[in-house]
Amino acid sequence: METISIVGGGIAGLALAACLDQDRFDVTVTEKRPELPAVGTVLAMWPNAQRALEKVGVLAEARTVSPVIGSGSIRNAAGVPWVTVNGGQMFGISRVDLLRLLDAAVPDTVRRITGRFHAVPSGAGLVVGADGVHSAVRRGIWGERTAARPTPYLAVRGTLPVPVHPEHVGEYWGRGDLFGIAAAAAGTNWYASYRSDLGVEGIDVASALEQARIRYAGHAGAIRDVLAQATPERSLAQGIWTTPRLRSFVRGRVVLIGDAAHAMTPNLGRGACEALVDAVTLAELLNVLPADEALRSYDRQRRLRTQALGLASSALMRVALTEAAQPLRDRLLTLARRPKARAAVVTGSPT
Repeated sequence: METISIVGGGIAGLALAACLDQDRFDVTVTEKRPELPAVGTVLAMWPNAQRALEKVGVLAEARTVSPVIGSGSIRNAAGVPWVTVNGGQMFGISRVDLLRLLDAAVPDTVRRITGRFHAVPSGAGLVVGADGVHSAVRRGIWGERTAARPTPYLAVRGTLPVPVHPEHVGEYWGRGDLFGIAAAAAGTNWYASYRSDLGVEGIDVASALEQARIRYAGHAGAIRDVLAQATPERSLAQGIWTTPRLRSFVRGRVVLIGDAAHAMTPNLGRGACEALVDAVTLAELLNVLPADEALRSYDRQRRLRTQALGLASSALMRVALTEAAQPLRDRLLTLARRPKARAAVVTGSPT
């Protein structure tokens, strides 16, 4: 049996471990956290991610615990809608629920190790870096020049145990900030992004919430109501990081998937989705092809597509969070305003 060492037990790592042929591979997952997280935001599942979940075998369960996204509006800071988008059959699943389902789908034959990755040992077989935006695998093999890059923006997000008001669902674009409100299985999911002086690591959640309340004090009443009810126990605050574009996601017998390969800004809501597709694609190729051929095929199929999505997400972030051009943006969107615009896209929450 060929050895596969997966570094990272998050969405990408667990999905890969669940889909690999256990009769062909000896699989180990190394994760630094001793247990799954208890707090997480809601992730929009696009059609490609739903197909990946079906291949993992958890799509039906994921739908059961997740509300359909339905329709929502992109609005100005006061809450006046510019355009309404329809999410179709997309649904929003809690990161906590998604990780729980993926974890349960991993066969008992997969070995679990709790600890940090330090270096690829000689004779380790195939190594998969699924260890997120600050991937030690990527920095160790591709070099420190590939270290994650911080943006100037903070992501504050959380859930509330109260039903969401349908007329409040959507994103609110202000001057240098955005705020999102959506349905969650337990009530309401919300997220905010803006420039912050709280740093990019080790951010105190209570301080971030207080800063957000001040920042959005002049925005729509729906935003103020959400932030008034938000608590540190049900919230997260993190700097937004991205990764540089790589010429290849493969180097020798090491391959990157998920945020380790292509962390992007959260504005398209595609980070978790593409991590799932990466994992399922790589597993399907490894299950039927020699490893070297499978890795080359994976790189061809996934690298350019995910990097294009990363560029599109960054472009949308610049539009949504613009400061100097905010008046012009608002005028153009007001001119383009339509009562109802049916589309196959929806702006997603941070991943």
